[in-house]
Amino acid sequence: MTGRTALVTGAAQGIGKGIATSLAQAGYAVAVADLNLEVAQLTAKELTEAGGNAVAVRMDVTDTASVKEAVASVESSLGPIDVLVNNAGWDDFMNFVDTTEDFWEKILDINYKGALRTIQAVLPGMTARKGGRIINIGSDAGRVGSSMEAVYSGAKGGIIAFTKTLAREVARAGITANTVCPGPTDTPALRKFAAGAGDDAEKVIQGMTRAVPMRRLGTPEDVGPAVVFFASEGAGFVTGQTLSVSGGLTMA
Repeated sequence: MTGRTALVTGAAQGIGKGIATSLAQAGYAVAVADLNLEVAQLTAKELTEAGGNAVAVRMDVTDTASVKEAVASVESSLGPIDVLVNNAGWDDFMNFVDTTEDFWEKILDINYKGALRTIQAVLPGMTARKGGRIINIGSDAGRVGSSMEAVYSGAKGGIIAFTKTLAREVARAGITANTVCPGPTDTPALRKFAAGAGDDAEKVIQGMTRAVPMRRLGTPEDVGPAVVFFASEGAGFVTGQTLSVSGGLTMA
C-alpha cells in the first residue's frame, strides 16, 4: 500500500471505475465518489474484495455543499486526499444548432464547473501539506473537436487550459496538475449513444473503431494506468501536461 488516498469522481462505472481499479491495484486507498451511491457501493465492494481499500461516497459535482460534504466524509474515513481525479462527466450527441441554453448549462456545470468545485474543496489541504496530485479527465474532443459534441468539446478544451494554469499556480506548493484525454472508449455511455442509431448501432461502433490506428476502441482499463502514472512519485516533475489515451487517433 502507498499510504496515500485518492478521490475519484464519477467512479461507479465506465472510465471512472477503470481509474479507481488501477489506483486500488497500485496501493492507493480509493474513494469511489458518484451521484449513484448504490452503484458506487458495489464498485467499492469489488475493489475491497480484490484486496484493495475503498469506500463509496455520494457526490453531486454540480452542488458545492455536496462536494464539501463528500470531501469531509472521505478525509474522515481514509485520511487526507493526496490524489484528486476529476472524472465525472456527461454528454449528449446533437448538432450545435439544435442545443439549448439549458443544455449548455448542464454540460458546463458537470464537465467544467464540477472539476472547479472539487479542486477548490481539496486544494487548501494539499497546499497546507505541501503536496498533491490533481488529474483531470479531459477528452480528445477537447483537443481536436468532435462532430455533434460542440459544447462538450468546448468544456473539455476549457479543462485542458484550466489545468495548465492551475499547474503554474500550485507548482511551488509541490502540487502537480495534469490532464488525461481518452479517445473513443467502450463504456455504457458510448453504447447508449450507439443504440440511438437503432439498427445501425453496430455500424456506428465499427466506424469509430476503423478511425483508430490500433483498430479497436479504448477500454476503461486503458485509461487507468495513465492516471496512476500522473499520481505516482515518478511523475513529481511532470505538470501542466496533456496525455491522450486514444490508440493513436490523435497524435498532436
